[in-house]
Amino acid sequence: MANRDTDNYTVHVRRERQESTSHLADIGTGFFQWGRDLGGTDSHHQYTEHEKELLAQYQSADYLPPYSCAYKEWLRQQPARLDWDKWLMMGIIGFVVGITGFLMHQTIGVIADLKWDRAYEYVKNGDFGLAWIWIASIGIGFAIISSLLVVLFHLPAGGSGMPELIGFLNGTLIRNVFGLKTAIIKFLSCVCAVGSGLPVGPEGPMIHLGALIGGGLSQAKSSLLSFILPIFGRFRNPEDERNFISAGAGAGVSAAFGAPVGGLLFTMEEVSSFWSLKHGWMTFFCCMTSTFTTDLFNSAFEGFRYTGDFGAFKSRRYILFEVKKEISLNILAFLPSLIIGLIGGLLGALFTFLNLKIARARRRVVGYAKSTWLKNVIRVSEVTLIMVLTSTMAILLPSGFDCTPFQCQSANASNNYQGPLCLRGEQYKIYTEPEVVRYTCPAGVTRNISSSMYFTNQTYNQVASLVSLQGEDAIHRLFSRQTYLEFDLGPLSVVLALYFTLACWTAGSAVSSGLVVPMLFVGALYGRAVGRLLVIMFGVHQTGYWSWMDPGAFALVGAASFFGGVSRLTMALAVIMMEITNDIQFLLLVMVAILSAKILGDYITHPLYHALLEMKCIPFLDNELHLHDEHHNMLNLEFYCAGDVMTKKPKCIYERESVAKLAKLLLETKHGGYPVIRKDAVSGRDVFVGMILSDELKVLLAVGDSLFEDQFGNNAKDIGILRYDMMHEAILPVNFDETLAKYASDEAYQQSYLNIIPYVNRSVTSIQMSFSLRRTYILFRTMGMRHLPVVDEVNRVVGILTRKDLMGFSIEEHIHGDNHGHGHGHNHGHDHPGAYTNKRSNDMEMSDLHRRA
Repeated sequence: MANRDTDNYTVHVRRERQESTSHLADIGTGFFQWGRDLGGTDSHHQYTEHEKELLAQYQSADYLPPYSCAYKEWLRQQPARLDWDKWLMMGIIGFVVGITGFLMHQTIGVIADLKWDRAYEYVKNGDFGLAWIWIASIGIGFAIISSLLVVLFHLPAGGSGMPELIGFLNGTLIRNVFGLKTAIIKFLSCVCAVGSGLPVGPEGPMIHLGALIGGGLSQAKSSLLSFILPIFGRFRNPEDERNFISAGAGAGVSAAFGAPVGGLLFTMEEVSSFWSLKHGWMTFFCCMTSTFTTDLFNSAFEGFRYTGDFGAFKSRRYILFEVKKEISLNILAFLPSLIIGLIGGLLGALFTFLNLKIARARRRVVGYAKSTWLKNVIRVSEVTLIMVLTSTMAILLPSGFDCTPFQCQSANASNNYQGPLCLRGEQYKIYTEPEVVRYTCPAGVTRNISSSMYFTNQTYNQVASLVSLQGEDAIHRLFSRQTYLEFDLGPLSVVLALYFTLACWTAGSAVSSGLVVPMLFVGALYGRAVGRLLVIMFGVHQTGYWSWMDPGAFALVGAASFFGGVSRLTMALAVIMMEITNDIQFLLLVMVAILSAKILGDYITHPLYHALLEMKCIPFLDNELHLHDEHHNMLNLEFYCAGDVMTKKPKCIYERESVAKLAKLLLETKHGGYPVIRKDAVSGRDVFVGMILSDELKVLLAVGDSLFEDQFGNNAKDIGILRYDMMHEAILPVNFDETLAKYASDEAYQQSYLNIIPYVNRSVTSIQMSFSLRRTYILFRTMGMRHLPVVDEVNRVVGILTRKDLMGFSIEEHIHGDNHGHGHGHNHGHDHPGAYTNKRSNDMEMSDLHRRA
């Protein structure tokens, strides 16, 4: 409902302004300051004054469409389809997301094969220089392409897109992250970044792509291509749009992991702020369709080559990290699982903290650059440097480690676990996977000696088996069962330290990338290390009471713990881990690790995606609100009321207002909406009747004389009520501000009036000043509001609440008194829950923080 060219220009200017001043955001803050990048989930992010200005630039959106006469007239014109078209749309979204997931995985596989096949030949021949040049050239080439796509064509397509998606579905309008251009750049950048060998994964971008597909298909329009299809018109309202976007995000999870139930739970637990049982059913159908489509095409294609067996769902294809050998659970396994979970919580919090510090440093360095081309050079150079280090690690790091013989149950009693003479039989289950990487180690041979004995002198390189593979293949090696001695503590520790650092650095760089594969890999490394330590301490037990001590099993537990320590997911993560491994035996251990990682991580930092929302200054209302007093004691919000935090005396307009006054109001204020009032016929007071958005007023004024009336209510060009869809899809002229200035200064428009009665949202909830603050927060977030007017006993507007008023830091400032010179008072005791106090001075009514909803 705005000029798209103007919007894009405004967003571009805003982004340039943010980048040019980004180095100011952290002024006056300490590296380890509590409440910045450190601070548990029961504490709120402490924004600087500069960050509060960035917060104020975001607008919000109502979850439900405005209930006006214009909306009801539009609703009557929509065909009644009894929701079958919603089910159809969910199926279409699931199918398209599934196809996208198939194309992404196949393309990444082609690039990876191109890179590693020849590199292995060079390494086997001892040509490390050529191997490094080949790997670095291919990797750097694709990494630069990935970065240039983002930097030159669409910067919002970088990263995973998860913070922006979560913020949008929470009710914040974020420009330029939902559109066809974003989808194209994100797909191309992601396949190049993952295929290049950067320590990233495709899952985060796949979730964002699913959301983009959900929004794009359901709205059937594109600002990039400038078209609006005459179908699915009834879905062009904020409620349906947000529902389809959240379903598309769930389908993205399903396509990325092959986990339809996990996709549903992920959407419910992490992405969506508004949920209903019916929407859950539809999302489940969408996720099922997405997984089915991806698995169907993956069943017959590998690297875009048709392999036959179309429709034969092979477990190795559709179970991402299939575990083929199950191990019986033992109560003693809960102790190491708890330890692994605590390690996951600690390392997950460290990962979040370091990632935020690197992101702030990156923003500061880019902010100091004066020209756009220099900013772009810095971004691309960073990705190139990371790729050089990653390639060097993949080719040269294994040379620092000795070759390891293939493991087996030795026939030589003095060498219990390694050959070359090995015992064969069901009771001897120790083995080494044939997929390990030999690097420069002698290939050796395997030869049968007798029915119970065989000879093998094959060798491999442990580090190469971890770093010279795509991330998913390396995770397969770590999850493998009964490979007790395949990896030692030294290689696991070295790779853990290096990969952890590189993954933390890469996340947030100028490529489209996700974190799931790096999180699973890092967690599997230390989980495998804990399992290997158990083997060192207690030996290999293939059968009996102690057979649960398998390093591969604890690698799975470690992967879940680190994923949980970073994301703080619980239900969705537990189900996803089961769906991608098919190891239901270890479900309880996985749950223990996830919960312990979440509990410890929550004491140290916020979840990564929520912390990135705070760093990017995107307004977000969490599920629960935790406040503390000056002594860090928990506050009971039932003892506070809406009047304690509201913005007083908001600008109001009458149902019939002069054009000049409306134009002047829009020029002088930047509010997102205005309470509408009328004179009560009996008392003569100004009483509240509804709300109207500023964008709606702009469209009505842009229409011009066709809607204006004289002082007697006459209109010679009466065109009736402006249609709802026209109001919300209208494109304002570029010089609209000049039109407003003419309306405001021309005396003729002092006597011209605009009747806004047909466009007033009359289902806006209002509350009284004495309304419980806790219930105010619940009401505002649950209903997905943009504005919440506050009225007195006789329905006069005395204040208004917006998203930024109800953010934790803002409420704490109002309750405790602002320490930054805004003059908030604190004049009543908290023992009286119904008491009301005026905390805001009049000069705060127009503060930047509350200029926009």
